[in-house]
Amino acid sequence: MLVPNLTGLARALEHGVRDIAVFASVTETFSRRNLNRSVAAVLDMFAPVIEKARAEGIGVRAYVSMCCGDPWEGLVPAAQVVDVAVRLRELGCTEICLGDTIGVGTPGQVTGLIEALVEAGLPLDMLAVHFHDTYGQALANVYAALQTGVTTVDSSAGGLGGCPFAESATGNLATEDLVWQLQGLGIATGVDLEALVRTSVWMAGQLGRPSPSRTVQALAQGPSQTRVHRAGDTA
Repeated sequence: MLVPNLTGLARALEHGVRDIAVFASVTETFSRRNLNRSVAAVLDMFAPVIEKARAEGIGVRAYVSMCCGDPWEGLVPAAQVVDVAVRLRELGCTEICLGDTIGVGTPGQVTGLIEALVEAGLPLDMLAVHFHDTYGQALANVYAALQTGVTTVDSSAGGLGGCPFAESATGNLATEDLVWQLQGLGIATGVDLEALVRTSVWMAGQLGRPSPSRTVQALAQGPSQTRVHRAGDTA
């Protein structure tokens, strides 16, 4: 649950929420467009929220956006991301989620960024990743993150999502594509992929557009694709 201020935190507490999230950009332009504040001012705004939440025993995830690139500022240096992430940890955040908001990141960039964060003292089990699939790199970026030891990955059913303040951003990584990859790697997810595909097909119908997930497109065609998956990945 996104909680930008103390008023929002009070409402969350009233409803028994046990984990909240704050949202900060690593670039000045997006920070001002999204929250009408500088990066420093956003962190100052979040400080009392994080402090109060931690005093209440609530976990605080920090979404760190524009980690790989910004539509106005271009390529984002890893040091810029590290600076904001370290400051959020110092404020008391319990998880740092790295967001490739406009989907321009590549595996090498992701690996370098995670390594830089670990070198700065952030433990791997504190890191999560959140990739958009604008350039078709989301799954490759997930694989790169997994190789470094990160195990928390964001995704959305049917690849829904986007950002109204960054028009170049496409939807999030589709959960179906992620689950297909993880199953192929021998990683148990506990997700019923066939049921998820049926749900995403239904959602696509409600939205009046096809699902961007390649896994949904393949499995929705018929049971043969499912049988191939169950037979394993051997050629």
